[in-house]
Amino acid sequence: MKRVFLLILCILSSAFVCGQTLRVYLVGDSTCATKDLAKQNPERGWGHMFQPLFDASVGVENHAANGRSTKSFRDEGRWAAVYDKLQPGDYVFIQFGHNDQKQNDSTRYASSEQYAENLRRYVCETREKGGIPVLLTPIVRRRFTDGVLVDTHGLYAAAVCRVAVEERAPLIDAGRLTRAWISSLGDERSKAYYMWVDPGTNPRWPDGRTDNTHLNVRGARAVARMIAGQLPEVVPELGRRLVDADFVVAQDGSGDFFTLAEAVAAVPDFCRDTTRITVCGGVYREKIAIPASKRNVVLEGRGDVTVTWDDYAARVGATGHPLGTSGSSTVYFGGDGWTVRNLTFENAAGPVGQAVAVQCLGTGLHFIGCRFLGNQDTLYLYGAGNRDGQTVTENAHICFDDCYVEGTTDFIFGSAAALFRRCEIRSKADSYVTAASTCRGQPCGLIFVECRLTAAEGVTRCWLGRPWRDYAQTVFVECYLGAHIVPEGWHDWSRPQARRTAFYAEYHSEGPGAAPRSRVGWSRQLTGKEARQALEAFEK
Repeated sequence: MKRVFLLILCILSSAFVCGQTLRVYLVGDSTCATKDLAKQNPERGWGHMFQPLFDASVGVENHAANGRSTKSFRDEGRWAAVYDKLQPGDYVFIQFGHNDQKQNDSTRYASSEQYAENLRRYVCETREKGGIPVLLTPIVRRRFTDGVLVDTHGLYAAAVCRVAVEERAPLIDAGRLTRAWISSLGDERSKAYYMWVDPGTNPRWPDGRTDNTHLNVRGARAVARMIAGQLPEVVPELGRRLVDADFVVAQDGSGDFFTLAEAVAAVPDFCRDTTRITVCGGVYREKIAIPASKRNVVLEGRGDVTVTWDDYAARVGATGHPLGTSGSSTVYFGGDGWTVRNLTFENAAGPVGQAVAVQCLGTGLHFIGCRFLGNQDTLYLYGAGNRDGQTVTENAHICFDDCYVEGTTDFIFGSAAALFRRCEIRSKADSYVTAASTCRGQPCGLIFVECRLTAAEGVTRCWLGRPWRDYAQTVFVECYLGAHIVPEGWHDWSRPQARRTAFYAEYHSEGPGAAPRSRVGWSRQLTGKEARQALEAFEK
């Protein structure tokens, strides 16, 4: 009766946390454990790679430790540290077996019967706290005899399956999954996934290493994905929160790469299929040039992710010449079809003149929930470039949804057609917000819809824009304009001829900076129809 009550409690607890943050605790041995990364250690446990496989609603705590068994993990107080933290609805993944078999070590050894009882105790105590236990059979050892993979876990793997049935606990048969995988690879190819290190190739193992139990980065990633692949069926609540990523970037070693530049380099050239990259939280000091061959990519930040560099136009480069505006960029998006979510891009050079955070050269770029930090020339919408007086029929199209852009002078500039929706545009100095260089004949330039123009403390005089080139186009539709926007609104950059060719317009501006009757005479207040036409021009 007590067992049935606890099972019902677990189900109710799972239902209660549906839609809420879920906590997953991993308990086990070295094949699951998080590893020390000193001296470029390539070893990983599959649990080390588990967190990035989920969306932000799942938190993974890996308590697995090298050399532990069901017995020693408890005797050393490691289980108590998990048990004390357990809350209703938490998941506990339990995977032991490699060290329980060591008969010559009394601190770790447990017979297969004792091993089963130890597992049963972990299951029951997890349920006592309203948690949900998930049992896993131990992953395979890589041991071949005459080309055939030998099963080294035998009774211990069977004991896990038996306890799962008797206790009605979710089971992931990691042993079966990894055995089939390694068998399919064969003796020679499977070495690439274990800790086979050639002498002189790694500072952590200068003399080399031959290890058929522990996984390297490639192997741990593969096993973590295999286990995650079972969740939609075995643990649906967690399965629904998995995310699909071809590459993971993480500074803690839980990803495929430590840097974003490495992940970009790994994207297949001219690929028609979508490549997905997840970047885990951290500050990445990198200068990244994404070439035109890298296209159709979804790049998503997990947590607080900042990509930062500090070049600026006047800085002298390796050839002895100034870098120039384009050369100052922290990130260049040269490939088409990138969707970027929840990343911060920064040029940290400070107020030293032109210093670009992001330069957009490709088309079909879409930034969602991103932040662009800098001073002068923060966001360079390069597009087809500055073709003053030349006629073009189209240009790069770029979208920004729910983003934040800050800067001092001309901090949103360039020739591309760009649509900003529900963004905050923040001025850090008395100066100009935009500097479009729209090409002649181009259907549209910069369009801001339902955006908020705000200012730092002490900033009181800013213009909506000035024409970098004569055919500049900039339109604000139903935007909130702060008090820092001057009544005249627009500036001609001492280029009176641009007054005849530039298209500067607003529709239903609101806020203290909205002053339609005080705007310069060469700007326009649009009708509803004209505002719709401006948006339609972008969509074409």
